[in-house]
Amino acid sequence: MPPAFPARAAWGTAKSLRAWQSAALKQYLDTDPRDFLAVATPGAGKTSFALTLAANLLARRQIDRIIIVAPTEHLKTQWAEAAHRINLAIDPSFGVKQGRTSRDFVGIALTYAGVASNPLALRIRTEGFKTLVILDEVHHAGDALSWGESVREAFEPAARRLMLTGTPFRSDTNPIPFVRYEPDGAGVLRSRADYAYGYAEALADGIVRPVLFLAYSGEMQWRTSAGDEVAARLGGPMTKDLASQALRTALDPAGSWMSAVLKAADTRLTEIRSHVPDAGGLVIATDQTAARAYAELLRTITGRKPVLVLSDEPQSSRKITMFADGDARWMVAVRMVSEGVDVPRLAVGVYATSTATPLFFAQAVGRFVRARHRGESASVFVPSVPNLLLYASEMERERDHVLRPPAEGDEADLLVAAERTESEEDVPEGVFTALGSEADFDRVVFDGGEFGLTTQSGSEEEQDYLGLPGLLEPDQVKDLLRRHQANHLSRGPQTEDGEAAVRSTHEELRTLRKELNGLVGAWHHRTDLPHGVIHSQLRTACGGPPTAVASAHELQVRIDRLREWAVSGRRD
Repeated sequence: MPPAFPARAAWGTAKSLRAWQSAALKQYLDTDPRDFLAVATPGAGKTSFALTLAANLLARRQIDRIIIVAPTEHLKTQWAEAAHRINLAIDPSFGVKQGRTSRDFVGIALTYAGVASNPLALRIRTEGFKTLVILDEVHHAGDALSWGESVREAFEPAARRLMLTGTPFRSDTNPIPFVRYEPDGAGVLRSRADYAYGYAEALADGIVRPVLFLAYSGEMQWRTSAGDEVAARLGGPMTKDLASQALRTALDPAGSWMSAVLKAADTRLTEIRSHVPDAGGLVIATDQTAARAYAELLRTITGRKPVLVLSDEPQSSRKITMFADGDARWMVAVRMVSEGVDVPRLAVGVYATSTATPLFFAQAVGRFVRARHRGESASVFVPSVPNLLLYASEMERERDHVLRPPAEGDEADLLVAAERTESEEDVPEGVFTALGSEADFDRVVFDGGEFGLTTQSGSEEEQDYLGLPGLLEPDQVKDLLRRHQANHLSRGPQTEDGEAAVRSTHEELRTLRKELNGLVGAWHHRTDLPHGVIHSQLRTACGGPPTAVASAHELQVRIDRLREWAVSGRRD
């Protein structure tokens, strides 16, 4: 699409801007602001917009230097390479201590951590020229008070500041430097973007892909630090501590859950590659130990060694670039492949990390939405836990960063902090041991709707969803999901004669454990007793081994006893 302002664009810099980029650039040139916040969904083209704007300002002599600040080392190089394509020379190797760079460069790229290492030196550099500062994923300037203060100190004298982000919301209330906050009438301050372009708009324009979230639940067994053996269903009603332990049990590489989900994801990738031959997959792990273990599981499943990207390896950025340019099936990473990293051929993802904040989830999903051709879709496999399913259903919801007044925010912030689990370091203290896990296909979340029936991994119903064509328009995806849902509901667990189908021993035990765990969860909410204590009381009252190895008769006896307790209100 041609730019809306060809007479005002610098030659060679605005030949094929998208409509939103043209509109945002026109707004900027018309208003001529010092600070400008552009919020655009991941994959929409924030980098192209920013560099086109920089070239225009250089051509108009409104600036003579550029400073780009990015979250990671890899993104510095990515910015420099993108700038080179429109004849802007950016130095991605600039060190704050060196002070100077070659005259061949019109600007430098550095990280937020680099800014914090010597903000005074950067302030002097910024003051010495008419400088445009581009703050990529500017919400990172609020990651720590020291980062925010350093960014403000270094770039306060800049002639122009352009802030970019795809996820302006944060889980905390640290203010983001140079972002405008306005009262919203409800007693809080809310960030205000100068130009916003959301996922729903980009999807309608065909710029990003539709994303299907395939959620997997299952039965988990683990031993707590107190020695209690707990059996529970992933995503079921549990305390925060037990929910965290259930998720970590599912993500344990030694359990059956991860192996089953990775097999399903590889099956989905095979289907997509039948239509898109170079489609790739990405597994996002919690830590490096898990990443290595997942890579080994994928090697066993596919017969090919995946690309393993670890942040402490010197060749990590090069590995990402080579994967992006190649046709390898899988890449496994921790945080190296995060926001802004451009690998457009990623079509299948496995969210195998305990980091569960809305910000990180949005950043991770943003790696899969970049569209290359009309009709491409993405599939992301997630644990079936309430917060992740909520984020998946709210993909099209636009958010702003909210600052609460201190008097009102203290208690609210404590409540938010108490309920979130951001990383392994944030999970409740205490040693637990994962004993075993099984995966069930739970549902597909798409466009705010849910489709599918909870079935055993490897079932016919699961294969229907894994086999969805890799090239479909959003409306076609929704229509096909609805048809699958109707077919699955019509089948029912019956034989050809209309009689109830006989379940295998494995299926019967699975169903009984699920029923027992659901009743234990309900009894926990009624009595406030921990799940492990309830299971122990049932074993004392009824006899028998732990739930994970109990027979069908023993499980049924415990179910009946728990129902008796619920009726009588007693636990004897």
